Amino acid sequence: MTWSNRRNSELLERARRVIPGGMYGHESTALLPSDFPQFFSRASGARLWDVDGNEYIDYLSAYGPNLFGYGNADVEAAARRQAELGDTMTGPSHLMVELAEAMVSMVSHAAWAMFCKNGSDATSMAMTTARAYSKRRKILVATGAYHGSQPWCTPNRTGIVDDERRQIIAYEYNNVESLEAAVRSADGDVAGIFATPFKHEVFADQLIPSEAFAKAARKICDAVDAPLIVDDVRAGFRLARDCSWSILGVEPDISCWGKAIANGHPISAMMGSQRFYAAARSIFATGSFWFSAVPMAAGIETLRLIRETKYLEHTVELGDKLRAGLDEQAAAFGFSLRQTGPSQMPQILFHDDPDMRLGYAWVTNALKHGVYFHPYHNMFLNAAMTAADIEQTLKASEQAFAELKAERTRIPANENPLVLARLKVAR
Repeated sequence: MTWSNRRNSELLERARRVIPGGMYGHESTALLPSDFPQFFSRASGARLWDVDGNEYIDYLSAYGPNLFGYGNADVEAAARRQAELGDTMTGPSHLMVELAEAMVSMVSHAAWAMFCKNGSDATSMAMTTARAYSKRRKILVATGAYHGSQPWCTPNRTGIVDDERRQIIAYEYNNVESLEAAVRSADGDVAGIFATPFKHEVFADQLIPSEAFAKAARKICDAVDAPLIVDDVRAGFRLARDCSWSILGVEPDISCWGKAIANGHPISAMMGSQRFYAAARSIFATGSFWFSAVPMAAGIETLRLIRETKYLEHTVELGDKLRAGLDEQAAAFGFSLRQTGPSQMPQILFHDDPDMRLGYAWVTNALKHGVYFHPYHNMFLNAAMTAADIEQTLKASEQAFAELKAERTRIPANENPLVLARLKVAR
């Protein structure tokens, strides 16, 4: 089948008439190469089909939610069974209690759980809980860290007034001195400190934090009696079967979860230690669909698979194989990659590519050979992927490198103003 994006282009033009920009948010293709599809027709396992019928091995996994692959049979069976009984009802089903019990049993720092829909819901609840506990105002976040789309944390400040960010203090990730300086600048008004499991901003190399930084953050929070909040929405259960910072020997007070906890069904969570139970109970947080039973059924089954399968070891093994293969191919064709972050959540950028023209051309080539890579966002392997998928991916990426080498001197500069603006911020 010859690759085409004719129907996608038609749909995008129609969408622009009735949807601002044709699409919005992190799944918009406005910053992606022009050939990238915006609309998809179906997905299964590790595969994705766009509206033109093109098939891809998908390394985005819906930007993270599909931990066990699209349409995992066990998860979907659990969801269907509950759907026949009821989903959004006047109150939650018994599954809410069972899901909370399962989450608490698996996350070592947690004594309780509250559920919502999006990562932004969970992080905003965590911020409110921190303030309810401490009776203070200032929230410390790392420069460039993404904690959601609410006014206090959105990376796009259009429509946001200064007052909505006045209580936020930035520090440099993985820099103890910077964190200590931010605490001093709060002048006794620290309500909580946010940290991501690792530095995973867009358009930039990923960074695993040092154990010294994580332990310093823990010590600082203990000293000022404010919660350490780990935002595990993106990485939760992809690095560990516990909170991601358990790898570093550090337990937060509050953690935020989403994406992978129900394998694509819409649910997120805030969890915390017993010390913050009363504060969490005191806040008001709700939503019309927050207590829906079907995602909770999917979540319970997803957690069972997390406990009982080798999904984590499998995705790490495949990620390591992919990383090694890409490095070898890049060198053979005269290119140099910067592959950073955990191998199961890879970020792939090119050296000597200041406007990302090489990276954009390479992922476009790979796309047309049936592999969906991303040029500036970290990616996500899922447990439905196989060694054969990695082999097929490497065949496609080799063709993409060969084409990139042949066209290297003719690749035009990246003139997308949105991309250039983001690159400027990333640097």
